[in-house]
Amino acid sequence: MRKVRMTSEQAELFAHVSDTSISAAHPEGVLLSEEVFFQAVEHCPVAVSITDLKANILYVNRAFTQVTGYSEDEVLGKNESILSNHTTPRIVYQALWGRLAQQKSWTGMLLNRRKDKRLYLAELTVAPVINEDGEALYYLGMHRDGSDVHELEQKVLNQKLMIEAVVNSAPVAVVVLDEFNRIVSSNPSYRRLATELAPQQPQEAGVQVIREALGDHFQQLLDERKGFSDHEISLASGGGRNRWFTCFGTTIAIKGEKADGFFDQDIRDYVLLMINDITDVRKRQEEVHLNALKALMAEEDLVQGMRETVNAAIHQLQGPVNMMETAVNILQRRTDSRDSNLLAALEDALSAGRDALSNMTASMPAPLEESRKPVNINELLREAMSLSTASLLANGITVEWQPALHLPAVIGRERRLRSMFRQLIDNAIEAMSERSVRVRDLVIVTSAEKDCVTCEIRDSGPGIAAELRVKVFEPFFSTKSGGQGCRGMGLPMVQDIVTDHAGTVHIDSNWTSGCRMIVQLPIGNHR
Repeated sequence: MRKVRMTSEQAELFAHVSDTSISAAHPEGVLLSEEVFFQAVEHCPVAVSITDLKANILYVNRAFTQVTGYSEDEVLGKNESILSNHTTPRIVYQALWGRLAQQKSWTGMLLNRRKDKRLYLAELTVAPVINEDGEALYYLGMHRDGSDVHELEQKVLNQKLMIEAVVNSAPVAVVVLDEFNRIVSSNPSYRRLATELAPQQPQEAGVQVIREALGDHFQQLLDERKGFSDHEISLASGGGRNRWFTCFGTTIAIKGEKADGFFDQDIRDYVLLMINDITDVRKRQEEVHLNALKALMAEEDLVQGMRETVNAAIHQLQGPVNMMETAVNILQRRTDSRDSNLLAALEDALSAGRDALSNMTASMPAPLEESRKPVNINELLREAMSLSTASLLANGITVEWQPALHLPAVIGRERRLRSMFRQLIDNAIEAMSERSVRVRDLVIVTSAEKDCVTCEIRDSGPGIAAELRVKVFEPFFSTKSGGQGCRGMGLPMVQDIVTDHAGTVHIDSNWTSGCRMIVQLPIGNHR
């Protein structure tokens, strides 16, 4: 245990303090002895030193020896500079002595050195001890080791800077909202996005646009603290083009910062939103999907072309075979023996014709198998238009796309329905590609009625003559000349697919500005 003793200077100091220590709270004037003051300072957990006006040490307490590593005997009479590491900037000491010269206290940080040469950051306060005449007699120094606090503060600051650097440089838009949906913090990516979504409006307007797109997800986040991730939304930005985003949302419990909430902290829920632009990713996905569709459609076209070719051959051969069968039947009913050789020849030819028909029928490629499932007609039409984009652009055709916002699903064969819509669109493009057509507009409209989905495909081409509006659905009939490579199986294929789905297709006879094809498909399950 440290032996406590006072030098004559220390006794004089504490006697000076005790002489002025009559408490105003006690009218009797209770006098505290210098021993009480001495023991209070001696056991104070803060390093205390008292120096003369030249900073020579007159007294140190126990905490001083613990912090610095120097014993009392090693520092008494020595200058306070014994603790200096000589790396603290001179301006700091100038500020310290300037305040003391004005008989004012100074508080600041000094880089000190312990007896064992280890450095520590001293959180120091120096104050002059002034007598009744206003003269400074001593300097009172109090300091503690602030190294750990400084290290912790610096770590927190560094982490804050690193987090800010990461968030600010991230391509993902980040925004934090308080309980009143006011922006507390946001990164540059969000501010750019907000400007694009709501030009010339406050940053909060961008949040409102995103909130509306998130709908129930955002409300559940507020009401139930139910976060969400990878939720895709589509927003219209500058120029009217749609952009796709994935959104992440969660709540952050923020504790109150005021002193009155130290034991009973007020907790508020802030909202963190992260919005990632995936427009380019979606475009690449759509390109991959479109290429896959093109490959699938090419395979279907190949199979369909082969089937049409074989059907055409069968159709052409069936006529002569039927004629030979009729001739054979007539000759068989006649009894003239002179016809026997002719009959035998016709029977051989008929047999060969029937064999040829059987072989061609057997060699016909089977249609691609496909099961029925719920189909989004709007999506199929959009894909069909994408497949025909090159032709639309090449022919300078303007497309007006009017999809129904809420369209019930149709139970059907997705590939066949897509082929049907593409055939109708390609027919419209072909009709408007003629030189005589000046206005080239393609209008596609979908709507939902009580028990069916209706699709209208209108073009501004020359249209179809009234007397041909039924005939065009017959196999091998075409309004084009034979030299144009038309097989005449497009609309019959459309009719076949519509019939397979228990629907209807017809040409509007009252439409005079081009051609208006109307396809109606029933809603619900059917075979």
